[in-house]
Amino acid sequence: MERGKIIVIVAPSGTGKSTLIKNIKEEFRDLHWSVSFTTRPMRPGEVDGKHYFFISKEEFFKKQKQGDFIEWAEVHGNYYGTSKGFVESKIKHGFSLLLDLDIVGSDSMKKEFGEEANVIFIAPPSFEELEKRLRGRGTENEDVIKLRLQNAKKELERKDDYDFLVINDDLEHTQVELKALVKKIVEES
Repeated sequence: MERGKIIVIVAPSGTGKSTLIKNIKEEFRDLHWSVSFTTRPMRPGEVDGKHYFFISKEEFFKKQKQGDFIEWAEVHGNYYGTSKGFVESKIKHGFSLLLDLDIVGSDSMKKEFGEEANVIFIAPPSFEELEKRLRGRGTENEDVIKLRLQNAKKELERKDDYDFLVINDDLEHTQVELKALVKKIVEES
């Protein structure tokens, strides 16, 4: 059986990544979403094993100590991790996976899976445009915006370090370009 593909999407906040990923998931029904482990409580409407694998902090730290996570992070006091076993099992059985990771997570996937991990960096047309988009959302205060911009500056320095670079200058055009790229990756043998 042919191994599945690993597709990682990485992008600074404000690039339209969530919208692009949502559309990719709708277009490519055979593309499996990588389900992370988390210690945060389940929210109404979430399903264990579909949205996340919900586990206790003790279980999380045990898995971490055993080397079960390709990458993990603490976000707002909760822990999130991508399971080596989950990813390996899916691709071994021929299923292609889609992951939404940050720079550190993307680097970890490349370290673990090498050329099997296809990392697509989504960038804004310019830093100024990114700032305009973040401010235009109207959802965060100035401190959060400044932090996101500071992080974005560091992330954008890495944009050429990955397998593919897609500039989101126009959402519709970018969606077409991203779909064509994902299709090419999935259909490669």
